[in-house]
Amino acid sequence: MAHTRIRKFNTSDTYPEQNLNNDLCQAVVTQGGRIVWLRGQCPQNLDDARNIDSHDPVAQTHKVMQNIRQLIEEAGGSMEHLVKVVVYITDVRHREAIYRTMGEYIQGVHPVSTGLVVSALARPEWLVEIDGTAVIPD
Repeated sequence: MAHTRIRKFNTSDTYPEQNLNNDLCQAVVTQGGRIVWLRGQCPQNLDDARNIDSHDPVAQTHKVMQNIRQLIEEAGGSMEHLVKVVVYITDVRHREAIYRTMGEYIQGVHPVSTGLVVSALARPEWLVEIDGTAVIPD
């Protein structure tokens, strides 16, 4: 890992009543490097800003996480450089599906994470938005 991850944990331990398996931590320490501040990613294409044709939280989260990965890679990094995510969802009933899907992309990474349930996102068909921060070592 490029960064120091403090108090790593897995959500299967902290939320045993939910079917989650996300590698997270309480803090990430970085030193030097280039910071990549990601705009909140929504279920739309990066090239043309068109929404994907799905109202499924899993499909939407896959697209969001693919966008995050693509942007970090375009900045010269990889997912292991992701240090923080903020997850916005519009329906708490989708939380497990969204977090399980996100977990596929952060397995072994252990970013810090904040999750919020909000009344709406910028477009009514969006169920999830995730912003992130990555630090690419020098």
